[in-house]
Amino acid sequence: MSRRDPQVRLKHMLDYAREAVEMAKGNAAEELDKDRKLALALTHLVELIGEAASQVPQEVREQYPNIPWPKVVGMRNRLIHGYDFVDYAILWDTITDDLPPLITELERIIPDAASQ
Repeated sequence: MSRRDPQVRLKHMLDYAREAVEMAKGNAAEELDKDRKLALALTHLVELIGEAASQVPQEVREQYPNIPWPKVVGMRNRLIHGYDFVDYAILWDTITDDLPPLITELERIIPDAASQ
């Protein structure tokens, strides 16, 4: 698979989402204010999810309407362009509330992803 293959982008989204959810486990939202490394790592992972999503062609996005493409890409844009202020409550909610359903959907559409 080439890097331009949409399946590669979808797999990147899945990998980064899984990593963010796993990294957040055992922590509370308040930890993001105390643990700079955790906050930066989670911020970056969510940025990467959005960047990968932005590289998925529109015709492929249309095949998977259960993925909230504008929200995923929009979150990336908010984090990148609003770099001087990250609302950690929103970031935490994204990771704990929005990423698990995204992971489920990506596992459904990526061949053999659920078993990895």
